[in-house]
Amino acid sequence: MGVFSKYHRYREAGEQANINNVERFGEPSRSLFTSAKVFTLHHKIEITDDRDQIVYQSASKFFSLRDKTDITDASGNQVAHIERKIFTIHQRHFVTMADGLQFELSNELLHLIKDVTNIVGLGWQLQGNIIGLNFELYDRDGSIIAVIGQKMLSLHDKYCVDIYQPEHEAVVVAILVALQHMIRDRESASAASSSSSSSGN
Repeated sequence: MGVFSKYHRYREAGEQANINNVERFGEPSRSLFTSAKVFTLHHKIEITDDRDQIVYQSASKFFSLRDKTDITDASGNQVAHIERKIFTIHQRHFVTMADGLQFELSNELLHLIKDVTNIVGLGWQLQGNIIGLNFELYDRDGSIIAVIGQKMLSLHDKYCVDIYQPEHEAVVVAILVALQHMIRDRESASAASSSSSSSGN
């Protein structure tokens, strides 16, 4: 448990903020929690607050090569649209916010321990730790925007996010949803590769 107690930052709604986050960055301004709907044709994610109230939802088109995904708020208003770029060696997702702001998540390959995802168009960077299942989002000045924690071995693919710059909440939510899709794509590719290797033997 030593490594995970130090680095793993997932928590449930109602629990105290992760002590490592508080020591490094202070108390978050707001925390949100995600849970993916399973056994549905459309990939759906619910984003809730500390009181388990739905704040945002995302839904992806069924069998879409570009993994087209729309994020709406609790009232059904459009927040963001996400699309995956195909035929590229990098994992890339394009995001268009409802106010017209556009940016791209581009994952740098060949990082063995730490994942680095550049938020092109914003100058932000998402730094991750595949061992601890957590990610830190920094702005162009190197200031913390949010810390994301993923729950281990969860059927519902749960995440929590502690937000330190609340004015960027909608953008953080869009990045969080895109990140979940990128991780899911990577896991699917890894599983397909393993299956191909085993069948070849």
